[in-house]
Amino acid sequence: MKSKNKIMPYQFGNQDVEILKKEKLFSRFFNVSLVTFKHKLFAGGWSAPVQREIFERGDAVVVLPYDPIRDKIVLIEQVRIGAILNASHPWTFELVGGMVEENQTIESVAKRETLEETGLIPQALIPMQSYLSSCGGTSERIHLFLAQVDSTKTQLICGVEYENEDIKVHVFTRQEVMDWLNQGKIENASALIGLHWLQQNLDKVKQNWQTQ
Repeated sequence: MKSKNKIMPYQFGNQDVEILKKEKLFSRFFNVSLVTFKHKLFAGGWSAPVQREIFERGDAVVVLPYDPIRDKIVLIEQVRIGAILNASHPWTFELVGGMVEENQTIESVAKRETLEETGLIPQALIPMQSYLSSCGGTSERIHLFLAQVDSTKTQLICGVEYENEDIKVHVFTRQEVMDWLNQGKIENASALIGLHWLQQNLDKVKQNWQTQ
């Protein structure tokens, strides 16, 4: 039987890109660098030097808290600068999320952020997807997890004070959230991806947790 895991047919690899120079333009909570590079061309030969600004955030973890016993999804609500500047509403409904700091595992960050932002301790974690959030301009990679939780134990207001977090925690039926998803009312990218993943894998998730 042939394996279903096929390698994607990339023509080039890491050896076909050469970074010529990297200059730090800005450094605070996030970093912005100017990268000069060249790369092999599909038609043959090498490109001229290309310059691109890159927004460097490091890796982040996003968690979708789901209660399979009560069929409930936990979402958090908070004000976001991007939504203030380019959305119809400055507060967004999101999944739990946080940055991966040095010497931390993505699983430990997933558990920490779920507790800090909802008051819940994950009973189990399932890796859903790892993706580049916007690889044309940032190196950030998002690690998505599904967390099994008891939604009756959520706290109403959460967040870390010294990080200026002001988070309201909501518990909705899964059907409510999926209706909003299908109506285009969920605008947050990680929430879109995580909820679509749950929609497609719900039966497998429930079977997995029932056998544990």
